[in-house]
Amino acid sequence: MASHSFNPVILREYDIRGEVGKTLFEADALALGKKFGLMLHQSGKKTICVGRDGRLTSPALASALMEGLLSMGIDVTDLKIGPTPMAYYGLKKLGTDAAIMVTGSHNPAPDNGFKMALQNRPFFGVDIQEVAAIDETASLAGRGKLASVDLSQAYVDRLLQDYESPEGNRSHPLKIVWDVGNGATGDILNLLVKGIPADHTLLNETIDGTFPAHHPDPTVPENLKQLIEAVKSVKADVGIAFDGDGDRIGAVDGEGRIIWGDQLLLLLARDVIQHNPGATVIADVKSSQALFDEIARLGGNILMARTGHSLIKTKIAETGALLAGEMSGHIFFADKYYGYDDALYSAIRLINILQKAQTPLSQIMDALPHFYNTPEMRITCPDERKFQVVDSISRQLAREEATISTIDGVRVSRPEGWWLLRASNTQPALVARCEASSEENLDMLLKEVAFYLEPYGLSVKP
Repeated sequence: MASHSFNPVILREYDIRGEVGKTLFEADALALGKKFGLMLHQSGKKTICVGRDGRLTSPALASALMEGLLSMGIDVTDLKIGPTPMAYYGLKKLGTDAAIMVTGSHNPAPDNGFKMALQNRPFFGVDIQEVAAIDETASLAGRGKLASVDLSQAYVDRLLQDYESPEGNRSHPLKIVWDVGNGATGDILNLLVKGIPADHTLLNETIDGTFPAHHPDPTVPENLKQLIEAVKSVKADVGIAFDGDGDRIGAVDGEGRIIWGDQLLLLLARDVIQHNPGATVIADVKSSQALFDEIARLGGNILMARTGHSLIKTKIAETGALLAGEMSGHIFFADKYYGYDDALYSAIRLINILQKAQTPLSQIMDALPHFYNTPEMRITCPDERKFQVVDSISRQLAREEATISTIDGVRVSRPEGWWLLRASNTQPALVARCEASSEENLDMLLKEVAFYLEPYGLSVKP
C-alpha cells in the first residue's frame, strides 16, 4: 500500500488546514495520525492529547486522527471539545509528549484542520512538511490506549490563579460584555465568569459550528458590531471577543471603539514592565511605531519579530521575553504563564488592569499616542508569485537607499511614518499596512505603496 499524500494546499506554515470535503478529508486525518504517531514512536515518545473545536466536522476528524495515532501504538488522551489553549494546557498538565488540536481557527465554517505541538515547542514550517512525507505504511506491533479526560475545571482554575481581586479599588464591579462568537470557548467561559466578581453579559456563548451570529474573527470590524452595540447598550466598561478556537482576543472600550492588537499589547506591557523592570516584549512587524517607542520609554526591551504565532512562540523561548503579541490578537504571556497564546488568559490580565485603574478604559485609550493608520490590507497574489514580488520591491528600495527592515517582508520608515509589505504565510495574498502622523501623510504613504505595486499589476485599496 502506497503512503498517503496530502493536497499540498492544506500544508500551511503554521498548521494543516483546508475545506472539508474539497481539500481536506477524514482520510487525511487518519493518515496524519499514523504519520505523526510513527514519528513519535521512532523518537521514543508515545503519549499525546487531542482536543477539538465546535465545528460540525471536528468530531469525525478527531476520531480518525485518534485512530491513526492508536494504530501506531500511541497512547491518546481525548480532551473532547474546548479551545486550543486548553489543548496546550493539557500538554503541560498531563505531561504528554505532544498535542494536536482539531480546529479551523477563524476560518469559514466549512474549513477545518490541525494545530500541533511537540513537547515544549510549536510544530510548524519544515516540521509539517517532514511529517507529511513520512511513509506511514509501516506495521507496528501493539495498539495504543485511549483515555478521556475532562480538563475544563482544572483549566479554569489555572486561569483564575492569576486573577487579582479588586480589593476595594472600585466603587462598583466591572461591567463586561463577552462575545464568544459561538466558538470553542463557550463552555469554558461559562465556568470562568463564575470566578470573576463582575457584571457579565455573555453573547453567542453556545458552541455552534455554523457560527449563526457572525464569523468568529475579532480582527474584522464587521464581526464586532454586535459586541459594540451591547457594550453601548448596557454601558459596559469593556467588551471582549474571541476567535473560533480561543487563541486570539479582540476588545472594545466603553465607547465601543475597537482596541487593536498592538494597542492591547501596549496596555498589557505597561503592567508587565511595571512589575518586571527591563522586561523583554516582542511585537510583530505589523505593529504601530507608538508601541515600540512607548515600551522603550517605559524601560522595556522591545523586539520586532516576524508575524506568525509559531514564530513568536519560538522567539519567546529564544529571548526569555515575558510578553509578546501580534496585530491579529495573538497575545503570549510568559509572565506567570506558559508562553503560548491564550485569549482567555489575556482577558484575565486585562481585567486585572482595569480593576486597578483609576480611570475608565476609554480614557486610558485617549491618553495613548495617536497615529493615523490603516488596518491590514490584503492584496490577492498567487502563492507562487507573492514572495518574489516582495523580494523585488525590497531590493528596489535598498538600491534607493531607503530606510528598511527586512525581518518579515519589507517595512519602510519615512519621516512621515512607515509602511509594510509582506507575503501572507496562510493565503495567496500580500499584506500591506501604513501608519503616519497625519491623514495627509497616510494618504501619501498609501500612494507610495501603490507606486511600488503598480509594475506588478497589483493595486492596494485602503
